[in-house]
Amino acid sequence: MDVSLDLYRVFYTVAESGSLTAAAEKLYLSQPAVSQKLRQLEETLGCRLFLRTSRGVRLTAEGETLRRHVGDGLDHIRLGERKLREQLSLDSGEIRVGASDMTLQFFLLPYLERFHALYPSIRISVTNGPTPETARFLAQGAIDFGVVSEEVPDGMPGGEEYAGDFTCLPVSGIQDVFIAGTRFRELAGNPLPLAELAAQPMICLKDNSSTRRYIDRFFADRGVTLTPEFELATSELIVRFAERNLGVGCVVRDFALPAIERGTVFELTPAELPPPRRLCILQSGLPVSHAAESLLKFIMA
Repeated sequence: MDVSLDLYRVFYTVAESGSLTAAAEKLYLSQPAVSQKLRQLEETLGCRLFLRTSRGVRLTAEGETLRRHVGDGLDHIRLGERKLREQLSLDSGEIRVGASDMTLQFFLLPYLERFHALYPSIRISVTNGPTPETARFLAQGAIDFGVVSEEVPDGMPGGEEYAGDFTCLPVSGIQDVFIAGTRFRELAGNPLPLAELAAQPMICLKDNSSTRRYIDRFFADRGVTLTPEFELATSELIVRFAERNLGVGCVVRDFALPAIERGTVFELTPAELPPPRRLCILQSGLPVSHAAESLLKFIMA
């Protein structure tokens, strides 16, 4: 049964007013127009909804049943409209972001902090994981966008996780470096050949990250095989292991700076550094919430 919502709105206003005249004033309609819409609804439903009295109109038993359910429906519609207005004015809503430890700490976090201060009612959910996992969540529609490290600068081969309809918008730059503690001071000074660097007890991220794959490929393209002594889950742990003289850590410079400034580690000088990489906003072709779109504009402003 296809009944116009407008007919139900007129019916409910008359039922609440108890008068065709009063309902017509509320609806900004003429009384004959209100009467016509009520007759149309009664004909469609196949029953009388109102009885005319000397004081106006009153509901029949069927009309009372319909009033209760129509009232609930109109309340839900009004609630939906109010929630939508709140989302469009950023008084409510949800943002789902994917990010690694590095992209969250050294790029995204300051934006989230400022955005939350402006729009405290927006709920922000951050899914933490390496780039391939973030890309997978994005493809599944589990996040609105991701902030990832670009694995493939300057046309180097790889980057399978960016296949499909994803777009990768560069927003910042990062540099991979090699650090070590005081036990490895003899390595400081002159440029260190990559083969000699790889022969040290290396400390790297696990191979499920784009950073590790990028570093492996950097060495492999120069004829050097990288076999780490330690494979760790986070860059923070790499710095801690290097501080304790457990080996040479491969880490993004931003992670190492506090330890370098403290003097607990130093930065090695390899014969060739890995080319700088970029941090990117990773998006799919799927539409995102108004709140997520507002955060993206906030980041890119």
